[in-house]
Amino acid sequence: MCQHQPVCPTSDSADREAARLVAHHPEQGWSLLCNGVLLFEDTGELLPDGRVIAPRRALGAGQVVTAA
Repeated sequence: MCQHQPVCPTSDSADREAARLVAHHPEQGWSLLCNGVLLFEDTGELLPDGRVIAPRRALGAGQVVTAA
């Protein structure tokens, strides 16, 4: 899919979010990357094969866990 040089990471790569933007719609809360990944403002993702990557949510102040 990607025509950039160097080639953007594929949708299966761990760094898939580093691909270039093809379309950006902040008013709707999503962006399309050149590798076909739909990236949502809540950090969730929809991959081209239909798989869903759940949003990565930061722990709130009341949910911080301290190691012993």
